[in-house]
Parts: sequence; C-alpha cells; structure tokens
Amino acid sequence: MPEDKADIANIYDNQAISEKPKKTKAPKKTGKKKLTKNRIKAKLLNTYYGHPARDMKLIVVTGMTGKTTVAHFIHHIIGEAGERVAVLASESEIKTGMLHKFLSDAWKAGANYVVVTAPAESLEDDIFAELEIFAAVLTDYVPSRIGDATAEEYEAAEDTVFDMNPSYVVLNRDDKNYEEFKKTFKGEKGTVTYGENISSDLRIESSKLYKMGSEVNLSFIGKRFTVASFLNKQTDISYMTCAAALGLAIGADTESIINGIASYDPQGITPIDAPKEEEKKEEPEEKEAPAEEEKAEEKEETAE
Repeated sequence: MPEDKADIANIYDNQAISEKPKKTKAPKKTGKKKLTKNRIKAKLLNTYYGHPARDMKLIVVTGMTGKTTVAHFIHHIIGEAGERVAVLASESEIKTGMLHKFLSDAWKAGANYVVVTAPAESLEDDIFAELEIFAAVLTDYVPSRIGDATAEEYEAAEDTVFDMNPSYVVLNRDDKNYEEFKKTFKGEKGTVTYGENISSDLRIESSKLYKMGSEVNLSFIGKRFTVASFLNKQTDISYMTCAAALGLAIGADTESIINGIASYDPQGITPIDAPKEEEKKEEPEEKEAPAEEEKAEEKEETAE
C-alpha cells in the first residue's frame, strides 16, 4: 500500500429505520438479472458519471446493527494503511442517485477505496447494480422491532450483494443464523469469520469496557493483538472485531488496524469547533460597543 494518506469522508448519519425486504430470493449467479426500474436507473447513472467505481475498490457494510460504526472503523483502518478512502455511512436507506453521486465525488477526490453502508432495504432496491463489489461485510442479524424482516427475508435481500461475487466476505461467527448465511455468503478469494466462537478466524479472547472506551484482545491464526476504541458499549466490541476482520481480509497490517480503530472518535470534532464559533460571535460585540460610545461623546462635544 502507498505511503500517502488522505481521508475523504462523505458521511450521512441518520436514525435506523425498519427494513422489510421481500421474501423472494434473487437467482444465484445465473445469467442476467431482470432489468428493474432501479437497475435501469443505476445503469444510466453509472454511464452518466463515467463509471467511476471501475477505478475504486467498493466495500459494502450491511447488517441489522452497527453498520455506520463498522464503516467508520474500516475507513480509518484503510486510511492508516496509506490508501485514499471515502465513506458513505448511514443506518437508513441509501438511494441509487446518492450512491452514484458519492462515487463520482470520491473518484474526483482521488479515492481508490470507498466504504458504503447498506440496510436490507437498499439491497432490495438493487442500488449496487452495475458495480463490482470488492468486499461485503455482514455485521449481524438482530431483529429489534415488530415488522423487522425474518431471517429468511433478510437473507433474500442480502443475496443481492453477496451474489455479485465479492472478492472477500466477512461474517459474524456468533450470529445465530451463521450456519445458514455461510452456505450462500462466500468470497471469491476468501471469507473471514469473527466472534467469540472458538471456530472464528478472528477470535475475541477477552474484552474490557471502561468509562471512556473499550479494548478487545484478538487472535488470528495464532497471532495475538489488542485493539482499543473511544466507544464503550458491549456491542462496540463486536464492531471493532468486525472491522479488524475486514482489514485482515484485504491485507492490512495489524498496526494499521490498531491505529485505525483507535483514531475513530465520533465526538472528537465537537469540543474543538464549538468554542471557535462562540468566539466569532463575541468579537464583533466587543468592537462595536466602544465605537458607539465614541460617537456619542463626539455628538456631545459638537453640541457644546
């Protein structure tokens, strides 16, 4: 990987919405798919923007929870590895037009990796039609609301991206639906699993939660290393491990993984920028007050 680093981030952080994919599964890796309205739109937009994705490696992060967190971790890992990377992260639906505009902007900025999140709802709409998937990541299947998709429905929606022959696939070995998912979700060059399960490729050996962060001790083919984050929820342990698994799958070194995960702080910008805005508002008030007093004194002297 090259030495130059740059972060090119287009981030859309929205609230999660219900994901209700259709039950009908797309045919697997057989011939051409039916030209739906969204596939036609994707084809037209891809042509309009000049096929920018051809020059970039597209990483898709999907799952019921943790998509944005994992996407940002991956974004920082790839950046630490010296690559130019852009991220489009949202817990809610990403439309076809938004995706292709983002890919165009990322290409213009010189990115060679792009990380995009996608709930089942976006996958059901075939937003990645006409694109080549470099890696596909599945965080988990954890239905939390009445009306959420069943495991079978969710698998059907996920097939739209996993059936596009991604080079690498990352799966949660602790997910109760793993045995079903592994049958159809496979990478052309490799599949990496992660979790506490002893059979995981990247195994969680132990973890700790602190007031201001968390850390997890990991083992990968006999090699042990520790990653830490500013995030301090139990679920963040799994999200860190998921991102690390993707990093290992695409060839990132452990130092880049450790530094990348450690550098992501979702609250890091606020304390720095907020005071500057307040100072700018106060400065004109301090300068204007003396000026008004001087004018008043001049008028009094003239009157005398």
